[in-house]
Amino acid sequence: MNKLPRIAAIQMASGPNVNANLIEVENLVRDAVESGAGLVILPENFAFMGRQEDILTIAEDDTDGPLQIFLSKLALRHRIWLVGGTIPLRSATPGRVRATCLVFNDQGMRVARYDKFHLFDVKLPDADEHYQESATIEPGNEIPVIDSPFGRLGIMVCYDLRFPELSRHMLDSGLEVLAVPSAFTAQTGKAHWEILVRARAIENLCYVIAAAQGGYHLNGRETHGQSMIVDPWGAILAQLPRGTGYVCCPIDPHFQDSLRRTFPALQHRRLKCR
Repeated sequence: MNKLPRIAAIQMASGPNVNANLIEVENLVRDAVESGAGLVILPENFAFMGRQEDILTIAEDDTDGPLQIFLSKLALRHRIWLVGGTIPLRSATPGRVRATCLVFNDQGMRVARYDKFHLFDVKLPDADEHYQESATIEPGNEIPVIDSPFGRLGIMVCYDLRFPELSRHMLDSGLEVLAVPSAFTAQTGKAHWEILVRARAIENLCYVIAAAQGGYHLNGRETHGQSMIVDPWGAILAQLPRGTGYVCCPIDPHFQDSLRRTFPALQHRRLKCR
């Protein structure tokens, strides 16, 4: 009997010290690999959680920079597929970056790039919290779904979870496993995080691996945490409510195939995303 692949989601409470964050990533990935993980997902902003305007100071050119080298070497060292949370890559627009998620295979080769599609420009109700990602971030315009040893892999980042048409678009490209690096606020996470993660799994009959920031940050933010792995029926296979750590468990492609055959909701769609 073939051994089921194991997948891990890393949870952090990153701060403004890039080197300290990267050391923590190395330790957490090592622990996840020792638990058998072959695919590891890092949270959004894993390398830096400081003032929004300061993200420009660590921005890198595409294919060239210390954060990209770090991710490539980490994947190669552990012989894993790595979904690298988000890092800032310079855009063609001065003063703005792309919030970019890079995927590396077990040879350390970059195999996909996804730039966060939807930007978090909101004022939270009944709270003195206001966010305007568009002040420094430029939205992406490409939606990759790639072949991997774990199934057809798609990516969305944090606020993207609120837009089901994005994952429906991926579904038309064969989506089977959805990676979701995130940094949900404490308020929105408490209200909506679990519902949204499970909804994306249920409606697409896919696995969802959501890697979150979870805790108090030196920039004054508090993030929700609750990193989780959810199966195509919406069952939570593993979760970490708060703090630093990881969740790791097997996924079963045969269960997914069987479920899609016996419960053919995806074949019953009458509207298509354009």
